[in-house]
Amino acid sequence: MLINFLKYSILSLVLSSNPNQMNIVETAVSNDNFSTLVAAVQAGDLVDALSSEGPFTVFAPTNDGFNKLPEGTLGTLLKPENKGTLQSILKYHVVAGKFMAGDVVKAINDNGGEFAVETLQGNKLTLKLWDGSVYVIDAKGNKAKVVIADVDTSNGVIHAIDNVVLPE
Repeated sequence: MLINFLKYSILSLVLSSNPNQMNIVETAVSNDNFSTLVAAVQAGDLVDALSSEGPFTVFAPTNDGFNKLPEGTLGTLLKPENKGTLQSILKYHVVAGKFMAGDVVKAINDNGGEFAVETLQGNKLTLKLWDGSVYVIDAKGNKAKVVIADVDTSNGVIHAIDNVVLPE
């Protein structure tokens, strides 16, 4: 379990140069795997919020994760008239506080195999371990696997996930 996180932690250091000098948004901008997320954060007018002091833990969908949404969904969400819905979805991926992979695994193990966290959107995400990997489960039971953990930033940490999770 922890071996996968260590492996991904090394990869995350390669993906983000000088991570301690960049905030969450700057780190995402510097990584091509998060270009769709960056576009969504900009369209949702959340750049300032995610650049603030924090700290935050962001379960950040990769471009591939966004591409798994039904056709046309992303385009619809990025329209100005859907800004409120987009903000709600994006805030559902953010937790107040900085939770590194080791903290997450410990919390899951200490709480009977799953751990619920409250998001900035107000609803909860459930974190579970399966086959040595951490999964984020939304209110509808949809799963996203943490594919890169512990991308350290000046105002928190990013854990890349392979799907978009959706609030109720």
